[in-house]
Amino acid sequence: MRANAATMCLGILLAAVGASAQGNAPSQVVSSTQAVGAQTSPDFSAVYCAGFVSDEKMQDDVRLISGEQSNVKIVFARGDYVFINKGSNQGVRVGDRFFGVRPDPDPVKVQWFKWQDKLLKAMGTIYMDTGQIVVTNVQPNVSTAQVTFTCSYLQRGDILRPMQERPSPAYKPAGQFDRFAPVSGKSVGMLVMGPNYSQTYGQNSIVYVNLGTNQGVRVGDYFRIFRYEGSRAEATPTTADAQYKLLGFGSTPQKYEWNDLPREVIGEGIVIMVDHNASTMFVTHTTIETYAGDYVEIE
Repeated sequence: MRANAATMCLGILLAAVGASAQGNAPSQVVSSTQAVGAQTSPDFSAVYCAGFVSDEKMQDDVRLISGEQSNVKIVFARGDYVFINKGSNQGVRVGDRFFGVRPDPDPVKVQWFKWQDKLLKAMGTIYMDTGQIVVTNVQPNVSTAQVTFTCSYLQRGDILRPMQERPSPAYKPAGQFDRFAPVSGKSVGMLVMGPNYSQTYGQNSIVYVNLGTNQGVRVGDYFRIFRYEGSRAEATPTTADAQYKLLGFGSTPQKYEWNDLPREVIGEGIVIMVDHNASTMFVTHTTIETYAGDYVEIE
């Protein structure tokens, strides 16, 4: 008897579920492998957290001076409220937007390749993008702002500049990378350094190049990355011809120098910011890992 009653209840329940399913449109199933539209240009974080190099003195009269809970906080992140050293007497208004930067010198004075220090000095000062804030309250000589976006963190002393929109130039059509591209005949520079003193780069990396507007570079231009095998520009001690002298991998009857061999085209990237003698490049494609000291040319 109990078995019959249970069977009847189960049947009624299944019928109700079926009727409900017929009355509602079926839910859309989204696969984890569903294709996502291809990116057509560098994204927001790439553009606004790339940093830059400038040979002009940065106007630094507006500063982040502290923030709420500063007795326990030494850095500030998204959602935090911070204080800036300007107010209504200096023209600040509610809703004003600023972006934060700070100089980013390498604390370890060791060159990755020859001429790195000289090139950096000629390019200017490296500035790190720290984040963005919007003013929420204004007093005569100080204002409160909320952090709306951070690249890493903001801290006391960060320079605040009025918000400027940055372009995100469109990528060229995919599949146009040419690893045997002939020499373009245009200006040649080097990968000098990346954010946070980085010396190695791959796809989606940021790197600073010693070519700028003085050399004809514009935002949206492409740099082709290449190197010559056998060149010895590295600052680390190396042994010439180590491949066969030390490791026994054979030799040739005639000695070939680096400039006797074809260059190796290993990547490319798009310019997203440019100064007089420096550019910020977003790497769009590499065949292998690239390094500070590799060459670039304007495509």
